[in-house]
Amino acid sequence: MSHHHHDVSGRNLFITILLNVVITLSQIVGGLYSGSLSLLSDAMHNFSDVLALVVAWVAHRIAARPGSERHTFGFRRAEIIAALFNASVLMGIAFFLIIESFHKFIHPEAIKSGWVIGLGLLSIVLNAASVLLIKDDAHGNMNIKAAYLHLMTDVMTSVAVVVGGVLMYYWQLFWVDPLVSLLIALYLIYASYDIVRESVAILMQFAPEGLDLETLAEAVEKVPGIENIHHIHIWRLNDHDVFLEAHLDFTSNLHLKEVTHTIEKVERLLKEGFHISHVTLQPEYRRGDSKERVVETA
Repeated sequence: MSHHHHDVSGRNLFITILLNVVITLSQIVGGLYSGSLSLLSDAMHNFSDVLALVVAWVAHRIAARPGSERHTFGFRRAEIIAALFNASVLMGIAFFLIIESFHKFIHPEAIKSGWVIGLGLLSIVLNAASVLLIKDDAHGNMNIKAAYLHLMTDVMTSVAVVVGGVLMYYWQLFWVDPLVSLLIALYLIYASYDIVRESVAILMQFAPEGLDLETLAEAVEKVPGIENIHHIHIWRLNDHDVFLEAHLDFTSNLHLKEVTHTIEKVERLLKEGFHISHVTLQPEYRRGDSKERVVETA
């Protein structure tokens, strides 16, 4: 799991939004004029990019706001909500395109394929520029990664649109148009699924994948003075920050200074060995509570 924090450039996001507005408007006009579903599909995909990038930009600004007495965790989950929203919108568009593709298969129409080729090439160039603008920002930021995936899929889908346009222009294979649209839709679902799954896992406060609770507990219980660790809760606040709270049973009735020193050892172990950024531990001695690793709170 990456814990590198990257400063996202609001300027690059804003330029990328403008580029995608140009692509979207040109493809909507061209798709309606040419009668191409694949071009309109690409336009809808690009429109989802505009939406994704706007939401990503706003969410990033919100997430940067400091915490307060009411918002003690700050606003860092705004980007996770944005990632889930963007990926869900993308999947919704994909299902709409699938339905429209089958309609076009049943009722094929002649396409002005020159427009499809020209506007598909324009989309490739502008989307490639957009990808380069936010490529670095996509590392270690789920929100920007969602927007980045939108743009990457647009480059590839625009290539498919151009190939389809060439086939229609030279060989009048107009059934290729709904086929390309269908392939775009299926790829959108594939590209969005992981983001939806991961963002839902964070919002549901699931423990991070790859972090084994039993291995963690065994490591903590090897610290001198610790009898067991129980009542464990582990969750992710956002892409980077993993939180843990738990109860610690001590083997003897120590002075507070010694307890503090032992807790510092456990915190250091959890941060260095398990990449847990925020640790809250409740020290106990001969308390008659449940010693289960995971205790469901009422």
